[in-house]
Amino acid sequence: MGVNLKDLIPKEAIHVVTDLKELKGRVVAIDGYNALYQFLAAIRQPDGTPLKDSKGRVTSHLSGIFYRTINFVEAGIKPVYVFDGKPPELKAREIEERMRVRAEAERKYREALAKGRVEEARTYAQASSRLSSEMVEDAKKLLTAMGIPWVQAPSEGEAQAAFMAAKGDAWAPASQDYDSILFGAPRLLRNLTISGRRKLPRKNVYVEVKPEVIDVPTLLKTLSLTREQLVDIAILLGTDYNPEGVKGVGPKTALKLIRTYGTLDKALQALPNASFPADPKVIREAFLNPEVTEDYKLQWRAPDADSVMELLVGEHDFSESRVKNALERLRRGYESNIKRSSKGLEAWFKK
Repeated sequence: MGVNLKDLIPKEAIHVVTDLKELKGRVVAIDGYNALYQFLAAIRQPDGTPLKDSKGRVTSHLSGIFYRTINFVEAGIKPVYVFDGKPPELKAREIEERMRVRAEAERKYREALAKGRVEEARTYAQASSRLSSEMVEDAKKLLTAMGIPWVQAPSEGEAQAAFMAAKGDAWAPASQDYDSILFGAPRLLRNLTISGRRKLPRKNVYVEVKPEVIDVPTLLKTLSLTREQLVDIAILLGTDYNPEGVKGVGPKTALKLIRTYGTLDKALQALPNASFPADPKVIREAFLNPEVTEDYKLQWRAPDADSVMELLVGEHDFSESRVKNALERLRRGYESNIKRSSKGLEAWFKK
């Protein structure tokens, strides 16, 4: 879920990407778990049933990662997927809550389906998505066969992606969550894996979702904040490490408190009833100095068509003709774009 900083992001810090080719030549570190959950939620039958093979195994995530990644490569983006490792102990409470919410959504999904309420069932089905270790391993196997690098983070995938971007090995992390900003990323790319025409939940209304880049230096300068102060604001609002935040404190109040007092410690003196599941200093440290690794190598290779066919067609019953056509697109995209480098969005914040 992550912290919701949406209401604090100034428009000056946001650039809407109208065409993926604007990102040509950029290395983008995609939050693997975030992307897979999005594919599991979005790629479903009308009644909410996910795509499955003849053995009853879910394949929505494989379909999403295969075809969407090819779109990236065709646009000249150099994707690398970053997968979560062991979650921090601080996150245990949030993980338990997510499991509870998914279980409740699954119960409501089956109930709605039994009563013939298809649209309602689909909504609950999307919220009940579960990602198994086998599904993650299949996704990694597919990426390897496609020639796309992936990185196994020791802990939080977003922290690892932010580290890679701060180090210069990636241009930006790509995630729906804002946590990468708190982890030190210089910019954040949102909506990359869900861009396109999307139906609003429980409404017969469609919207066009476009990727957007949040420039962190512009964000901090516009709000007159340091990264440490933004982390303090996030803690007041609630993070995966303290989901409830401080009761009665919204984005505007949190911003005012940190601007007035300078630090969370001093702000809490004005909030004597505030409580946290862990020492706020420990939560802050989890964002400012997360566990990451430098043991990774980013290398894009030509796709191994035989391995992709074996996994998708032979193992999971994908359409042979569709996969072959997609592989040809991937091969052309790799030859035309990935082997080369080009300028992308260098100047759009200099205007």
